[in-house]
Amino acid sequence: MYRAIRNTQKSYSLFWRPPNLRCDGILADSSKKLGLVSVLHSSSPEQRCYSTGATTERWDSGLPSGFTNTPPKDARVVICGGGMAGAAVAYQLAQRGWGPHTVLIERGRIGEGNPRHFSGLLGELKPTHSQVLLAQTSLELIRDFDAKGLPTGWKKTGSLNLARTRDRMTMFRRMKSQSVSWNVECEIVTPEKCKELCPLIDISDIVGGLWIPNDGVGNPNAFCHSLVLESLDKGVTVAENCSVMRVNQRNGRVNAVETTKGTVECVYFVNCAGFWARQVGQMSEPYVKVPLHSAEHYYLHTKPIAGLGDQFPVVRDLDGHIYFRENDGCLLAGGFETMAKPAYEDGDIPMTTAERKLLPDWDHFHPLLEELLQRCPSLKDVPLDKLSNCPEAFSPDCKWIIGESPEIQNYLVAAGMKTVGMSAAGGVGRAIADIITQGYSTVDLHELDISRFLGLHNNRKFLRDRVREVPGLHYDLNYPFHEFRTGRNLRMSPIFPALKEAGAVFSQVMGYERPAWFDRKLSQDERGRPKFRIATTNGFGKPHWFDHVQSEYENCRERIGMSDYSTFTKIDLWSKEGEVVDLLQYLCSNDVDQPVGSIIHTGMHNRHGGYENDCSLARLSENHYMMIAPTVQQARCKAWIERHLPAGGRVSVSDVTSMFTAICIMGPFTRIMLSELTDTELSPKHFPFFTCKELDVGLANGIRALNLTHTGELGYVLYIPNEFALHVYTKLMEAGQKYGIRHCGYYAMRTLRVEKFFAFWGQDLDTFTTPLECGRMWRVKFDKGMDFIGKEALLQQREKGVERMYIQLLINDHDPDVDLWSWGGEPIYRDGVCCGQTTTTAYGFTFKKQICLGFVKNLHPSGRALTVTNEYVLSGDYEVEIAGIRYPAKANLHSPNLPTKYPDQEREAYKATRDKSDETNLLAYRPNN
Repeated sequence: MYRAIRNTQKSYSLFWRPPNLRCDGILADSSKKLGLVSVLHSSSPEQRCYSTGATTERWDSGLPSGFTNTPPKDARVVICGGGMAGAAVAYQLAQRGWGPHTVLIERGRIGEGNPRHFSGLLGELKPTHSQVLLAQTSLELIRDFDAKGLPTGWKKTGSLNLARTRDRMTMFRRMKSQSVSWNVECEIVTPEKCKELCPLIDISDIVGGLWIPNDGVGNPNAFCHSLVLESLDKGVTVAENCSVMRVNQRNGRVNAVETTKGTVECVYFVNCAGFWARQVGQMSEPYVKVPLHSAEHYYLHTKPIAGLGDQFPVVRDLDGHIYFRENDGCLLAGGFETMAKPAYEDGDIPMTTAERKLLPDWDHFHPLLEELLQRCPSLKDVPLDKLSNCPEAFSPDCKWIIGESPEIQNYLVAAGMKTVGMSAAGGVGRAIADIITQGYSTVDLHELDISRFLGLHNNRKFLRDRVREVPGLHYDLNYPFHEFRTGRNLRMSPIFPALKEAGAVFSQVMGYERPAWFDRKLSQDERGRPKFRIATTNGFGKPHWFDHVQSEYENCRERIGMSDYSTFTKIDLWSKEGEVVDLLQYLCSNDVDQPVGSIIHTGMHNRHGGYENDCSLARLSENHYMMIAPTVQQARCKAWIERHLPAGGRVSVSDVTSMFTAICIMGPFTRIMLSELTDTELSPKHFPFFTCKELDVGLANGIRALNLTHTGELGYVLYIPNEFALHVYTKLMEAGQKYGIRHCGYYAMRTLRVEKFFAFWGQDLDTFTTPLECGRMWRVKFDKGMDFIGKEALLQQREKGVERMYIQLLINDHDPDVDLWSWGGEPIYRDGVCCGQTTTTAYGFTFKKQICLGFVKNLHPSGRALTVTNEYVLSGDYEVEIAGIRYPAKANLHSPNLPTKYPDQEREAYKATRDKSDETNLLAYRPNN
């Protein structure tokens, strides 16, 4: 039994009382800020009290009954790391009855961190819906603990976010719009209101703010300790002063963990080592990549300031890159500088929490201090207490790292939560526990999944360079299509130099350089050499690259456009007999047993019918397929396939992404032009739409040609062995001159596919989206004679109906030259009620309108989701809210026919999005003759 008691020194304590020990006391005021815990040693471990006096420097756990220094010989789950994440995972597993089967291993002591090394900020408004859901789960757990009298340090203060610029206010208005569908209470406030909410600040340069009243602060050590105590109470074993030495696997699955105090045989291993997660990932064979690198991070503590009050809000001056809050009558301030300072650059990481501290670099912190004094001039007269430098570990994209590793099955990771561990841990712990106990998370985690990384992302030098700019992203303006400036020129196709010379401006995906658009102006340096230029979109309105993308778009529709598709994931699958066909029939919802030369567009689904992958399969021979998948699927889809491989190595899987250069040529004259370079007959009769052939092009051979473009335009994607890539590229450019060929970038491809209502995985589709919801049921073959993953769920959904539907919206009464643009994530309103959110958006050059793709729901006034039908969608009046302004929109359910100078039956016959489940196979247009 645990009770909070008050001692004679008026500090608050958490006391564990065994049944035979009497303890009289009163519950502590839950609103009282609890400081760091220290052990008040008694005559026996069972009678130890845990003081939460604010001045104590170290929290020494002294865990009560159920604590052991020796882990058991076997368990179902071993968790490495007794910090916030590990404690949350242990607690959530214990809640599901797995406590007696769970071991939490901590190299030092539970909750031994220094209180000066935490900000304790708790906020629920995050960049994406998935992160919001995880944060809301965490805050709900913290409030629940607080209501039970368990120490968390929770204090509802609200958070005030300040804006100095119009663009920052635009970002706040976008956040306010999103908050409606995310169930986050917030409001736009004037500078005067900002001053009222926080009298300490100067508002002379403030243009407004965003007030989030339900945010607050907490004590990470207190919360961590409470999680562990509750876990112990439900049977979890905790082993302190015990280090993981090695994680063993058998046949690709975790089977044991070696520690300094013996080996534990187990089924699951969870890497919650936080700052040390990357190093723990290297304690297995193969390595599990957990790409993290530390950067110096500072916390400034003042002496007590009269009149602050315990309801002082968290203040974030994002344009100044700083935050500050009240902490036991003092001010705690920190920030995220635009150029961070890597820590432990030589890779020599400290072994203990106590060693994880560096001397403060006042010169480096000085710009943040100046911003703090500008925002709060009165602080110039406040004595400082201490500047703490506690390095934090950041992932290369500044997002959390969650999920099952692609290298070893049943090896899960929860790391990279940086300085917001307390606001993330409860939700992340629940997600990990869900994956372990039921095989899936109730929150879509694809954007946070560890499989989004490749080996290159775990390169220490890459991480060292990248971590310089990652922390600053926390408070950066969230402009569309953000691009990193470090870790560039890393993965490049063989035609990269030619594209750069042609004026390419590059974006990056999975480390690959990919042209975003082309502009020959200013494309050379002072010596006349091609420059490497990184794409930017520094605004929320009409972008500066608009005209370039428009001309590229028009070329693809009316002449010939050439685009580098090399980034796409390419996987070869083959077997001696028909095992590969059986495997793909089980993994895919479409019927993959089509004639050699066919291309099958199909989903790979989870047990709930959601998309784990959306791909094209080219059948190269009877038992050989080439899979083309989204770029971000390179590690993920291969891991998904390998988890379902038949025993005995009967099916071979090879990632051939880096073996082929992919060039897409699209437009009405592509067939004529390509015919001049190959002896193969390319007429629709001999090379129909959605089929593949091996071609010679120019003097090169062995080119896998696919008659599709992934955009709805006529054309081909040529998968060229790398040694022939530059030759084929040159021949295509030479032959295409008379047809008006020009280079085209990714932004033009994006516009083409949005106009044609093509959905992409990771942007529109995710692990919770089903074919019934996005108009792709016609690709699902229930009668193919073999069960597939997700079949039962899809059959049930077909009977019951869907609760959301994928639609295309054309925005009206919108001036693209003046009004703010839709960039994705905007709320959709039907008859004045918020019913959904946009996913991918673009300006449609044929429609001459902004186009939004997204999902809509039919919500009962109580919030309960009802069935969505075509009639429901088409009967409503729609609006899309862009930064607080609603624009009327027209809804489409099916891919539209776009006017063109060169109509073509092949192009018009294929509709990517439609709802006819009983339609005959339209994958290939067949002429009547």
